[in-house]
Amino acid sequence: MSDPVTDPLLLLLRDRGMLDDLQFEEVSQEAGRSGKPVLQVIQDYGLLDKDMVLQLLADHLGTSVVEIDESAITPDVVAAIPADSARMYQCVPIALYGDTVQVALADPLNPAVLDELGFTVKFQLQLVVADPAAVLQAIGKFYPAQGGSGYADILKELGGGGPNEDQEDTPKGPDLGSEANDAPIVKFVNLVLMQAVQDRASDIHFEPFEDEFKIRYRVDGALYEMSPPPKNLASPVTSRLKVMANLNISERRLPQDGRISVNIGGRQVDLRMSTLPTAFGESVVLRVLDRSAVKMELESLGFPTDVYEFTIETINQPNGIFAVTGPTGCGKTTTLYSALRRINTIDAKLLTVEDPVEYDIEGIMQVQTNEGAGLTFMKALRAFLRQDPDIIMIGEMRDLETAQIAIQASLTGHLVLSTLHTNDSAGAVTRLVDMGVEPFLISSTLLGVLAQRLVRKVCVKCRTPFEPTEMQLGQLGLSAHDLGDKTFFYGRGCSTCNDSGYRGRKGIYELLVIKDAIRNLINERAPTVVIRQRAIELGMVTLREDGLRNIYAGETTVEEVLKYT
Repeated sequence: MSDPVTDPLLLLLRDRGMLDDLQFEEVSQEAGRSGKPVLQVIQDYGLLDKDMVLQLLADHLGTSVVEIDESAITPDVVAAIPADSARMYQCVPIALYGDTVQVALADPLNPAVLDELGFTVKFQLQLVVADPAAVLQAIGKFYPAQGGSGYADILKELGGGGPNEDQEDTPKGPDLGSEANDAPIVKFVNLVLMQAVQDRASDIHFEPFEDEFKIRYRVDGALYEMSPPPKNLASPVTSRLKVMANLNISERRLPQDGRISVNIGGRQVDLRMSTLPTAFGESVVLRVLDRSAVKMELESLGFPTDVYEFTIETINQPNGIFAVTGPTGCGKTTTLYSALRRINTIDAKLLTVEDPVEYDIEGIMQVQTNEGAGLTFMKALRAFLRQDPDIIMIGEMRDLETAQIAIQASLTGHLVLSTLHTNDSAGAVTRLVDMGVEPFLISSTLLGVLAQRLVRKVCVKCRTPFEPTEMQLGQLGLSAHDLGDKTFFYGRGCSTCNDSGYRGRKGIYELLVIKDAIRNLINERAPTVVIRQRAIELGMVTLREDGLRNIYAGETTVEEVLKYT
């Protein structure tokens, strides 16, 4: 979600004197934390009568409030707006008068929705205001989702002659600009984005090949392919995405990066866009940054009790370094953001330097690096130390200079949170030594290292117990004797999990606490394997052991744990 302070309804209520500054702050914080619509939060807090807010909206927009009477919405009224448009733009037709259709929106203060809806509807549109919950209920009744039929319909409308359809000469710059704004292309791209967000995708890949144009979603870490659109849609679709991200559509020889902000299902979703020139056109990847889908609370990360308690204790220290390690896409940033949210109080100054800034968090000064302009991690950190911070987050300690400034900040009374790309927690220590950091500086500043991975969760709807084979037990380092009465589960596959057997992901963790015995080993430049072995003797639970805990709890499968540990 976008920053709730910029929510137009919230600003309107404050400007009209219906919320004071304290109520405004409370509602904006709760909307940002929970991802709930502002009107819902206002009702939950009992601050304003819903009818009064709806009337204010109608007066502001110069229209009237209507009560949605589902029995009065006849089939010809329903047919006035295509089903995929109603679901995509979260709107419902109320009545039809000649060539004018009355439309109620779930988010009436979003002017872009009416403009884009005008592309796809043959009638004049007249906006009316209705209870957003009733609008969503009516959409669910009159336009039920039908497993992507809207996608298939639009492909037909675009002349979907299949993925191997011969491609005419690709239009050049100016024509592409106009094609990018053609109604079917606009509708197609919006539908792909909506489907991706509904399916909880973390990334959307648009990939041109010699004979086909593929669209794939990454859900819970695995890629799934959609029905491939015709090859000749590659250029207009890429151009449409570039227009949405304010990129140069005529530049196809260099990679470009941008950001798209769209309203999907009544909530704001940010998409980070990256283009890459390939032999057969530009490959585009969108990273979906949907804050309402990411629970940025430490309690919701699934930490074991000891890891949770140590993390809370560590992030409340006045100085020191706390590092989170793991490969790309294992949730390190989410863990650090959750920690920052916990300590983001009025009496602490928090600064972050990231590449790029993924989520905007209110009350935290976030800086994005810009190599082209010379704003590197190192330059930003040097400036940070003159900004009187209490807590600093560094996106990644990737070189000696960054690590040295992080240590310097820690020694001068700042708490530093950062990430490192290493396979396990003990590897973080030797990685810093390999960078050239003096061991005595590491041992005197490092408080703890948390290694993590994300494993897919077994779908609860089709979860089935099974007897593991000797081979599986052997791979996990177990014997039938170790198993006792423990039960293993797998997902058979059902409609809820798209027949994958998995739905959602959760973290598995390994926490290295820097105790005196570990400090001595660091000072002696001990190798990773020695530090790791000593930590296990001191009680460290390894990633594999935490994975086993989740297998026994029926949360994940043998295959997932073997894949990531």
